[in-house]
Amino acid sequence: MSFLWWPLLLASCVAAILATRGLLHLFQLESYQFPGYVHTVRRNLKKSFMPGCCIAVVFAVCSLILFAWGLNWVPVILCTLLIAGTGWAIYGNLKMRREKKRFVLTARVKRLIGTEAVVFLLLGILFLRLFGLFSGAHGTVFLMILVPVFLPVWFALAALCAWPIEKGISEMYFQDAKRMLDNRPDLIKIGITGSYGKTSVKFILGTILQEKFQTLITPSSFNTPMGLTKVIRSSLLPSHQVFVAEMGARHVGDIRELCRLVHPVYGAISSIGPQHLDTFKTIERIRDTKYELMEALPENGCCFFVEDHGIERTLYDRTKKEKWLVSLEPEVGADVWAENMKTGPFGSRFDLCTKGDRIQCETRLLGRHNIQNILLATAICLKLGMSLRQISRGIVRLQPVEHRLQLIPKPGGITIIDDAFNSNPHGASAALEVLRNFPGRRLIITPGMVELGEMEAVFNRSFGEEMAGSADLCILVGPKHTAPIREGLVTKGFPEEKIYTVRSLQEAAACLQKIEQSGDTVLFENDLPDNYSED
Repeated sequence: MSFLWWPLLLASCVAAILATRGLLHLFQLESYQFPGYVHTVRRNLKKSFMPGCCIAVVFAVCSLILFAWGLNWVPVILCTLLIAGTGWAIYGNLKMRREKKRFVLTARVKRLIGTEAVVFLLLGILFLRLFGLFSGAHGTVFLMILVPVFLPVWFALAALCAWPIEKGISEMYFQDAKRMLDNRPDLIKIGITGSYGKTSVKFILGTILQEKFQTLITPSSFNTPMGLTKVIRSSLLPSHQVFVAEMGARHVGDIRELCRLVHPVYGAISSIGPQHLDTFKTIERIRDTKYELMEALPENGCCFFVEDHGIERTLYDRTKKEKWLVSLEPEVGADVWAENMKTGPFGSRFDLCTKGDRIQCETRLLGRHNIQNILLATAICLKLGMSLRQISRGIVRLQPVEHRLQLIPKPGGITIIDDAFNSNPHGASAALEVLRNFPGRRLIITPGMVELGEMEAVFNRSFGEEMAGSADLCILVGPKHTAPIREGLVTKGFPEEKIYTVRSLQEAAACLQKIEQSGDTVLFENDLPDNYSED
């Protein structure tokens, strides 16, 4: 093989690295987890393989030109620029795409790009050397095309090679954060987990606790080991008296790992249900993983549960440590419950009750499930010595969490209910209940629910059936994924002419603009991330 093939090899590697911008984003959206990456690539085969195939085609065309023209510096330089330019054009196109969650060039991503460069170059040299010895120039060129064609595979190989480095770096930061918490025996540490509602409970609890304590809560949906580690190392101050950690899980053992970092004394489970069934596979594994929080609490710790007449009540009954139970009903022997609940455009009103006292409360938060979240936070606050009056003041100050039943008035007399964050069967049902309490014409825009494993279509069909009794018009985003929702709507007699199907959220907004009227209430239920989008 002539050394003039080496510039083409380097150009192909550079182009391949630039073309992995989309794969890097998918890997980042899946929290750098390999199972999630594989599932995402399988769902998005065209998007995943097309950039590499484009580079392979250009490389093949350039090779044919060189075989016909002959190897000399002028055509080699032109072809090298063409291949590298193709990679740059693909990168630019990927960068210009509308992204719901922006791709972030973190230090980890930069290290992964460096690993990619090494892996791609070694693959190229392997083909250039090894196969060149046995197959000649034509065979080598053919095999060189495999580098960009199977770009998602080689990217996964690079990520696998980088994993030991990332694991070592993560553990170093993890231990540093753990040391900071261990050096604060005075700090009250609270862990919150659940299939859904845990982020809302965290923000509610943080707001109410501020009436008495200097409190640090993890921001947004920071609920992974590295997310908590970052918050502890960057935000924990000597003045903080309470640390509230949201604990997420997609695999068995995830909560146990978070407890190894935080060592909470108080633990709360918001609600347990069929969330992330694609990774957990069974509801029993979800239940056991969430209960890892209670198992990790010390003997003098305290556990907080929601009465759900099912899984959580079973966990409450088997718990031997100090425990509290909250309920939307007063008849179940709960420690904290609500009475006289009313929800509507004003928010929610209810009587907050304990075994010894009660107080009237009002909040801008919508829905019975948010009242349940408030009750769970209230139980923790009572355990920490707060009075009902302090708690009531905190409840008045509660603000809707962004994209979680957030009420947004719109010009023209339109009311928007933004519930776009990560829908699930429980949350979707609660959102539909809220929508039913609003006057006037009711519209819903949704792409349905995801991460529910083999039961996903069943849950989405049930969602459609329930939607038929709550909405007057439906805009379904994504023809393939929302097909079960349409079936559920039609099964319940919902008029097909009032069902609109579009390919993207942008098309949904344009459709809404055409059909909306003054007095309408519009529920945005879920907004699939980029790795699930059909457009």
